[in-house]
Amino acid sequence: MKKHLIARALCAAFLTTAVAAPALASEAELLQKLEKLAAELDSLKAELAATRNKTDKVEQKQEALATAGSSRGAALAANTVISSYGEIAYSQPKNASNQAQTDVARAVIGITHRFSEKTKMVGEFEWEHAVVSKDDEGEAEVEQLYVEHEIQPGLSAKAGLFLMPVGLLNSAHEPTAYHGVHRNFVETAIIPTTWREAGFGLSGNYDNGLSWDLGATTGFDLSKWDGAAAEGRESPLRSIHQEGQLAKSKDISLHAALNWRGVPGLLLGASVFSGKAGHSTEGFAGNDARITLWDLHARYNPGRLDLQALYARGAISNTEALNLTLVGQTTPVPSSFYGWYAQAAYALWKNEQYSLTPFIRYEQFNTANSYSAVPQGLGVAAADAEKVTTVGASFKIGEGVVLKADMQKFKLDSSRDRYNLGVGYSF
Repeated sequence: MKKHLIARALCAAFLTTAVAAPALASEAELLQKLEKLAAELDSLKAELAATRNKTDKVEQKQEALATAGSSRGAALAANTVISSYGEIAYSQPKNASNQAQTDVARAVIGITHRFSEKTKMVGEFEWEHAVVSKDDEGEAEVEQLYVEHEIQPGLSAKAGLFLMPVGLLNSAHEPTAYHGVHRNFVETAIIPTTWREAGFGLSGNYDNGLSWDLGATTGFDLSKWDGAAAEGRESPLRSIHQEGQLAKSKDISLHAALNWRGVPGLLLGASVFSGKAGHSTEGFAGNDARITLWDLHARYNPGRLDLQALYARGAISNTEALNLTLVGQTTPVPSSFYGWYAQAAYALWKNEQYSLTPFIRYEQFNTANSYSAVPQGLGVAAADAEKVTTVGASFKIGEGVVLKADMQKFKLDSSRDRYNLGVGYSF
């Protein structure tokens, strides 16, 4: 475009000069006009060079931005990991086949992003029971959301909403990580897996296989207890957990855990959690109540054999005044609850693609082992412990898919005897 403008200007200038110049124009006048034309030509050349320079710079900048964007995209892909797990279960009561039920128990999507070698964020988002609405039993929830920073090798700090380091199942609860279609009763009724709190934590590990966790977090809200509902009898702590949802935080809880993996295939560990649960709630009779839960656990997995055992015990102190307000209701607050189980599994058949692992588990748990004393005739009797035997098998396809089948027999309430089928995945 600039070349055409220059040519047109030269032609116009030449014609104008040729026509307008008098026949008797002096040689000096002609020379003056030629010099003026040369000056205009130099100006146009300079303008054209400036335009080309500007265009080159724009193109270079666009190329640099495209390269940078590509680099950022590649870095994002390298530093961000998407994970997921889910499970679907079918259960049929032994003596009531018309009550068979299928449930999309849970679907979870996880995101882990590394800002640097030392700093990352972890998020997990869960949907339970397939459909979430005010008229359905489904739930949508944030299972974890925290940032973690490595202070030095072997020492890390985290802040946010994270799983409590208790038991065997709470931190490793994917369907491919445990045997049985359903999670065991001890680590659902006594330890309310998946149990998480919001707060701050420190974690450390050593070359000798020892690791530890310490933290200060939110705790339970005992003012949520409903003495007329069965939920507290099914799982005392699950009925009053807060899950980071506008959690009352006047009373802060503390936790600690210690695990040792110094022998290949062996894990020995213990944990404790304790904190007041009244939060100075106005007019509440249980403001001095304290909740404490502790557990001992062990796992030995030397190759094809997998042995597990766990004991957990909880206590809610200073409930006398609170239970007086619940007289006449079916579910007062227990002062103690406990559970234990032992499990054995063996990989009977295994190759590069498939494995078949039968297992047997025996567990005993009591969600209302004792109550605080109340005037005679006004209290509720302590419950008997339920005993459950589960026999089944897990069929794994690769490392990420599992098909499960088992049957469960209940000692106290045989109407709960059932057969279960399930499918799960994790990656």
